[in-house]
Amino acid sequence: QVQLVESGGRSVQEGDSLRLSCAVSGRISWDLSLGWFRQAPGKEREFVAGFFRRQNAYYADSVKGRFTISRDNAKNTVFLEMTNLKPEDTAVYYCAADRSLILSTVRSAAAWDWWGQGTQVTVSS
Repeated sequence: QVQLVESGGRSVQEGDSLRLSCAVSGRISWDLSLGWFRQAPGKEREFVAGFFRRQNAYYADSVKGRFTISRDNAKNTVFLEMTNLKPEDTAVYYCAADRSLILSTVRSAAAWDWWGQGTQVTVSS
């Protein structure tokens, strides 16, 4: 079992930067994949960025070059650094974890087992 708690979401202006944090607790092992998803009103939950196990990071095309995922293994925390924010980035951002993920499904919300409660990010123009 893994517990995830997100923080850092708030209202910002277009072009601003924001860093989200996700505190990870529970059974943390080398094969744990960690990621970020987001869900805007009336839309499906979509992949933003993620680490497949402890390997390379993967990004959605819509955020590539603007968002960076990182992790502090000593503090069991995953971060999402967001720059040049746009109104279309407005959503609830969720941290996710999974121990049995396969690479081909890393972008599928249905493939991830554990979820945080979400943190709201609102970008105004």
